Amino acid sequence: MKKILIVDDEINTGVLLSKFLSRNSYEVTTALSGSAAMEHLASGDYDLVLCDYRLEDTDGREMLIKIKDLYPKTGVIIITGYSDIKLAVELIKLGAYDYITKPLYPDEILNTVNKAIETQIALNDTKSKTSTSEVKQLEKPEITYIRDEAFVVGQSGASKELTRQIKLVAPTSYSVILTGDSGTGKESVAKTIHLNSPRKDKPFVAMDCGSLTKELAGSEFFGHEKGAFTGALYTKIGHFEMANGGTLFLDEVGNLSYEVQAILLRTVQERKVKRIGSTKEINLDVRLIVATNENLQDAIQKGRFREDLYHRFNEFSIHLPPLHDRGKDILLFAENFLGEANRELNRQIKGFSPEVIECFLNYKWPGNVRELKNVIRRATLLTEGDEVQVKALPLEISTYSNVSAETGGQQPLRTEEKPRDLKAAALEAEYETILKLLKEVNFNKTKAAKLLNIDRKTLYNKMKAISRKD
Repeated sequence: MKKILIVDDEINTGVLLSKFLSRNSYEVTTALSGSAAMEHLASGDYDLVLCDYRLEDTDGREMLIKIKDLYPKTGVIIITGYSDIKLAVELIKLGAYDYITKPLYPDEILNTVNKAIETQIALNDTKSKTSTSEVKQLEKPEITYIRDEAFVVGQSGASKELTRQIKLVAPTSYSVILTGDSGTGKESVAKTIHLNSPRKDKPFVAMDCGSLTKELAGSEFFGHEKGAFTGALYTKIGHFEMANGGTLFLDEVGNLSYEVQAILLRTVQERKVKRIGSTKEINLDVRLIVATNENLQDAIQKGRFREDLYHRFNEFSIHLPPLHDRGKDILLFAENFLGEANRELNRQIKGFSPEVIECFLNYKWPGNVRELKNVIRRATLLTEGDEVQVKALPLEISTYSNVSAETGGQQPLRTEEKPRDLKAAALEAEYETILKLLKEVNFNKTKAAKLLNIDRKTLYNKMKAISRKD
């Protein structure tokens, strides 16, 4: 029986909630103050806390911060007598599962509590790996199609939390910062936010800021008139104007130079642009979503990113978890990408062998979702039968078969008999040396070749020979 703690200084509310949830198979305890609640939490393991925002000795925000700090495995739902989207966003960012306004309706409460318990259990289990037998019981991935791409709604706690935050912020006009490692799918999330917003019928415009120079910035952001400068042979519409009424996605925003940031700040503040060479101002109604794999707060401290621009962007932030933290969702992504590759290559591959599934679950995926997609496209091309086999995987992934998901070990599968002749023994030793060194340098082939005192071409040839051997 799951344990719930209700924190409310109104006795009647606490009693009613306690009786209602007890009738629905929950073990319920009530507290009339924040201090009493903390005592209960210290003496028992609670799965969920329902906390009123206004308490005599504290408030829901402070309680949330304490609970998530001291008892991270406990979910929190905040209850309040008024609705405020800014407060809701702040509470969600601080770790609350949800935010319920009074009056309280039984069906809404029970539904929210059930989902919160389910999500918290999933979050607590995210770090434990999924066994092959469990993988076979996975549901088909839920997919929201985005033009020629797809956003896979995962089942892990991390994925459910990501989806919940997307659904929360999408209907608003808030600017959003998407953070996370390279390849985690930030543009896909940005498109999903756009398609679930009131702007879904307006343009979604993506712009890569990674290599944008000061000289190009004005033209790319704002456009220019024909003849505005040498080489301006035609009128060009800038990205802000193209996205007017819709969403502008700025990728790798942390790479913008300080000078370009100043140009961008003025536009974000005034919501107006002028094409270079024009005197006409164009009013903007653009939602901004920016992405970075950098820590912008560190960049601010080092003087590489403007703090005022950061706060203009940071009305809401979403962190995308790395693929290896999303547990069995790796298999959902894999199944989705296999479907895409089948359509692209006109193939009919039905799935993955148990050994491939094991490799997928044990490999660390430094390139995240992007790497997985590329691996499956390659494997689909190489596969001859109905099922992807280990031999179709790159060397750095194929060695992660027959590894215990529970122990987290990452030793290659080498179950055949030891070679008896000297040539075979030498090849075996060479295999082990190359593989061990590749893992030590995180499969950086240039670095591995240098340490092995051979050139990259020789290393690639040896890796291909090893792959054929397996």
